[in-house]
Amino acid sequence: MVRSDDLARAVAAAQEAGEILLSHYQARDRLAVSNKRAGDFVSEADLAAEAHLRQRLQQEGDGWLGEETAPQDGGRRWVVDPLDGTTNFLRGIPHWCVSVGLEVAGRPVLGVVHDPLREETFAAAPGQGLRLNGEAAGVAETGDLASALFGTGIPFGGMDHIGEHAADIARLMPHCAGVRRMGAAALDLAWVASGRLDGFWERRLRPWDIAAGLALLEASGAVVEGIAPGEEPWQSGTVLTAAPAIFVPFAALIRNVA
Repeated sequence: MVRSDDLARAVAAAQEAGEILLSHYQARDRLAVSNKRAGDFVSEADLAAEAHLRQRLQQEGDGWLGEETAPQDGGRRWVVDPLDGTTNFLRGIPHWCVSVGLEVAGRPVLGVVHDPLREETFAAAPGQGLRLNGEAAGVAETGDLASALFGTGIPFGGMDHIGEHAADIARLMPHCAGVRRMGAAALDLAWVASGRLDGFWERRLRPWDIAAGLALLEASGAVVEGIAPGEEPWQSGTVLTAAPAIFVPFAALIRNVA
């Protein structure tokens, strides 16, 4: 179940973690950084933010799944990325965020994505709709594919689906207004939910990349499916989402359906 104070606690914790990250961002050239694999970094900023989130959010009986700390089973589960967009953060590129999701009965139901640099907090919980800094928000009203702007994530390092993604882009680009690859999936999903992007797709995302974003999208009115018809994004990590008016033609192009 979602408790009455869960959303407020998640918003406060995400914003506090954002302050921790900002303090490290100003001195990022002195951060201790290690490589998990090619193109996948972790810094002391990630670790400090996640430690704070866990201390603030996890209550007795709650599970935990964070990008940087050991998981723990529980009746409910917090799914957290303390710093989505670490590479951007380390390079001084202003597109990164804190992502906090709550999973109940195997599905994400509450989400908070906080962008410290822009001082923007996207939040959603059951029955409360999508909020951006406390104000109601929702998907774009774009009605045709030719006017639509999409986001995506391009595989890096040794990922073996680079070719599939390149083919997606080649099919989509002639029919839309553009594709952006900004490097923080949680924030990209929040931008679809709030209408800045008209849609997004990516394969093989991790639970902490999408938990908050999926809750935001559901609250916003966006259509959310997997790239394969019938695929469950939360289970597969493969996300295909767009504003309702353009989802069908967008999905047909990504799925390569004539």
